[in-house]
Amino acid sequence: MAEPQFSHLDEQGKARMVDVGGKDVSHRTATARCQVRMNTETLQAITSGSMPKGDVLAVARVAGIQAAKRTSDAIPMCHPLPLSSARIEFAATEGGLTVEAHVETTDRTGVEMEALHACAVAALTIYDMCKSADRAMTIEDLALWEKTGGRSGTYRRKVG
Repeated sequence: MAEPQFSHLDEQGKARMVDVGGKDVSHRTATARCQVRMNTETLQAITSGSMPKGDVLAVARVAGIQAAKRTSDAIPMCHPLPLSSARIEFAATEGGLTVEAHVETTDRTGVEMEALHACAVAALTIYDMCKSADRAMTIEDLALWEKTGGRSGTYRRKVG
């Protein structure tokens, strides 16, 4: 079996940014999700807007969007991308919140990292704004759920 080729390494094994100049420009999307687990009282305070620090979901939404736009500042080998859309959604579930980030661009490389970064930062913002009420919160199951565009086409996470 052949050794895997790591595109972020040059011939000498040194880190490099992948050259995407030869790739076709295409519309690309990515959706990531994670879970923020918390106690019932914390979830109720968030959804009712009664957390002492303010509107948790509004702040987390803005933090996630900002994170999508700044992914290349946090992840060294990511290309800076002109995003056409970044959307963060929240859904209350038994035991916490689902955070979903959807990001789009028309460019030569995908936005999977932007969606994952946005989702993670939105979840971390929820933790930051609620930690005084519930230090036992956890952030779980961060994953790419879907991506479209580019040479590899569409990917959808299999459930179950």
